[in-house]
Amino acid sequence: MSDAFDPDELAGVIDLFGALTPAELESALGELAFKRGEDVDSEAVAAAIDDAVASYAVVRYDDDPTLLALGPAAFPTLPPNAEDLPHILEVPDREVDCEAAATAVAERLRSEAATAVDAGDTAAMRRLLDVTYDVEVWSDAVAVDDVRERLDDELGTG
Repeated sequence: MSDAFDPDELAGVIDLFGALTPAELESALGELAFKRGEDVDSEAVAAAIDDAVASYAVVRYDDDPTLLALGPAAFPTLPPNAEDLPHILEVPDREVDCEAAATAVAERLRSEAATAVDAGDTAAMRRLLDVTYDVEVWSDAVAVDDVRERLDDELGTG
């Protein structure tokens, strides 16, 4: 089941609800796996969530409880049968705290960019540079121009 859902499919499931806790997302993926005749492996779900967060398709932010919401690099795609999930799962209506989500992304982006620059990891710098443009379109709650400028300078593209 680890390869069964890609980051954009996780984003699609989350988008149906606005935001989900990791446990709620695991339940949703469990329902979808059941419809496929598969079992859900909690470790595989956790790994899929980590992959989605790492790719910036999903953002994890603390809103007591920790919530997962669409990230700046998300291209939400509904996996087969996902449209039934809102009728199956008992999940409360949630509004995404866009400022909290954007702040979490900006802090993480700054940290990862600094690490990539310190390590001289040009592949990571290029990937993170792309994310800065995604963040610009995704949210006006934070500015990451400073990160973009630093990455541009390091890559010699600015």
